[in-house]
Amino acid sequence: MTLPVVLTGVALAAMSISGTAIALPSIGTDLGTAGSALNWAVAGYNLAFAAMTLVAGAAADRAGRRRIFVVAAVLFAAGFLVTASAPTIQVLDAARIVSGIGAAGVMAAGGALLASGYDGAARNRAFAFMGTMAGVGIAVGPTLVGGLISLTGWRGSFGVFAALAALIAAGATRLAESRDEHARTDWIGSGLFVIALTAVMFALLEGPSFGWIHPVVIAGFGVGAVGLIVFVVAQRRGAAPMLAPELVANRGFMGWCLATLTTSIGFLGVLVFLPTYLQAVSGHTPVAAGLVMLLLTTPVLVAPVLAATAVNRGVSARVLIMTALVLVVVGNVALLILRPDHTAVRVAVPLLLIGIGMGTSFGITDGQAMALVPARLLGTAAGFLNTLRGAAEALVIAGFSASLLGFLTSKLDDRGHAADVAAGHLTPSDPVRAFEIGAFTTSWHFTQLGVGALCLLLTAAVAALHFTSPGGRGDARET
Repeated sequence: MTLPVVLTGVALAAMSISGTAIALPSIGTDLGTAGSALNWAVAGYNLAFAAMTLVAGAAADRAGRRRIFVVAAVLFAAGFLVTASAPTIQVLDAARIVSGIGAAGVMAAGGALLASGYDGAARNRAFAFMGTMAGVGIAVGPTLVGGLISLTGWRGSFGVFAALAALIAAGATRLAESRDEHARTDWIGSGLFVIALTAVMFALLEGPSFGWIHPVVIAGFGVGAVGLIVFVVAQRRGAAPMLAPELVANRGFMGWCLATLTTSIGFLGVLVFLPTYLQAVSGHTPVAAGLVMLLLTTPVLVAPVLAATAVNRGVSARVLIMTALVLVVVGNVALLILRPDHTAVRVAVPLLLIGIGMGTSFGITDGQAMALVPARLLGTAAGFLNTLRGAAEALVIAGFSASLLGFLTSKLDDRGHAADVAAGHLTPSDPVRAFEIGAFTTSWHFTQLGVGALCLLLTAAVAALHFTSPGGRGDARET
């Protein structure tokens, strides 16, 4: 039962990232909330997922992979159950963090269960299935959740996820146990990373509400900066650092890490925040919004296999990833054509470009990065890649939210009003509503321009690392 149990858990964890965005307008309306409090429903899940992935993996090695998987699946289910019945946004946000911790354990312990339960070609196939199921979860999450919301409401959609997670926990009790009693964990580094990431995310999400010069926001950025500096120092001096200095010095490896960071930045903001625009401004139902988002997510399911096949047939992986990054940049800039009317038609090509770029990165980044790493550092490198993706996704949600709210506040001259509009709560009367729609659309344009510019700068950095690195001159074949 190892493969079906683990793969179902992976799919649910991915669906919870991409699908929850569809539910945000309904959650905000039902609980009467907007702004950062509402955005924590997605950001808190991603933060917990990113912060706890390495910790969960280390705990699984020491305490037992099946045991941690079961505990994580129970937390996953409990978080969904409390989310479905949450009376306030504060309870819902806390429950989403619990679900994120559970998802991190499901992914980390699930991967360890596959690694310990399969060998050789069977192991390669198992991990290929795991990657595919993650892609399936991202691809169908918005559409599936949109359908569930239409049928059962947003609470019912989370209830369905809770029931499936409970089945996963029950099935996991029948799996074989394995552990590595000699595994070493960088608890200091992990703790510093969690503190720094949490502080920066808090400052980004709460900045538009408190004001960027508010002492609480400044303190958040300060704690994050100090935590990052101490983290770097600890990594250089630790006996078993979560990020070996040797990896940081490897320009080719860091080039692939920066590439996956870039595609995550270009992909996730659109994935999380476009559904609200589609429902609030363009009048799409949750189902219709989910179908539009398939333009973004479906390529993530198809492109990885095509990209890996192309590399196996001799196409340069470096050229392929640079092409993918250019597609992400062009797609984000092209979203400047976003308008309230005929929205689905306008955004179709940009969404496809971003999705193809993201999917291509999924297909080749890990294999190429691992080919540049010594065998003794494979586990550390893999953990760092996954943590980097999760951290990037969490920070993108916070940064995109802060930018959108900041521009809306400057247009509407009212923080509370801006938060309501960003959450999809538009005024019913036509004159005011038209002004809000114009402000929302313009704020989207400015935010997308910033995302496109950032992705362009990072793409240039990736090119510099790949094409000037002695370790990056060759391309590894995919398996």
